[in-house]
Amino acid sequence: MTGNTPLLKLNNGVEMPALGLGVYQSPPEETAAAVETALRDGYRLIDTAAAYRNEAQVGEGIKRSGVDRAEIFVTTKLWLSDYGYDSALRAFDASLDKLDLGHLDLYLLHQPAPLEPEPWFAAYKAAEKLLADGRVRAIGVSNHTPGLLRTLMEQTDVVPAVNQVELHPYFIQRELREVHDRFGIATQAWSPIGGITRYWAQAPNGGRSALEEPVVTALADKYGKTAAQVVLRWHLEHGTCAIPKSVKAHRIAENFDVFDFSLTPDEVAAIDALDTGLRSGPDPEVIKLDTFGTR
Repeated sequence: MTGNTPLLKLNNGVEMPALGLGVYQSPPEETAAAVETALRDGYRLIDTAAAYRNEAQVGEGIKRSGVDRAEIFVTTKLWLSDYGYDSALRAFDASLDKLDLGHLDLYLLHQPAPLEPEPWFAAYKAAEKLLADGRVRAIGVSNHTPGLLRTLMEQTDVVPAVNQVELHPYFIQRELREVHDRFGIATQAWSPIGGITRYWAQAPNGGRSALEEPVVTALADKYGKTAAQVVLRWHLEHGTCAIPKSVKAHRIAENFDVFDFSLTPDEVAAIDALDTGLRSGPDPEVIKLDTFGTR
């Protein structure tokens, strides 16, 4: 795998780019162009999910880009309505057919389901089967807390390679990242620049923007970067993989232009100090299979 992005080595030896393009809430009619643009700009990680309803467009964008498939790290996720062993295997086949890529690099359980654990455990065991069969290069989870990670690992065999979670300057997940370090689980951040707090007024940090915090804007001025670039660089300094979402060509390019400067440890700590400890997304501890409806 080539490209300019630093690589993170997962706990099974597979390498994953440290920065990628997320396509959550990207309209299907705009997704292919966004993916094509990102890959031509140098991105080598694309993150989608069955629940996003744009897997086919992700595959189309990859083909249109002309970038060799072997250079691209593609992630998709299993939705709650497909939890269970056989249903998870069928859902994987459906996702792979839509992506039309031959194989997958990373397959994640999109949510935990602690109130209905048997289908949750069975879905992960299906992912283990896919890994053993070579149909996916790595498996993992999304939105799992430290306790839920331990619960899942007690019932399964393969330690997740990745846990994709809400992580931004207002919610830095220090305890979770310590657990990840202990087990060799890579931390991947959704809403990495805090979009969830800007756009969801009902969130605990609703209406606030990390991009307007004085510590962030001062660093942007110091380094001649945008506030978003400073926050993405903060993720990289922590060793976190970030997957910012955009369908705008100039923003996609801007989000990738973060490899020509560094933050000092004191500057990283100053951004860390914005942490409120408050989650803005759903509480993983109370999710059931029908919590979000069907995809």
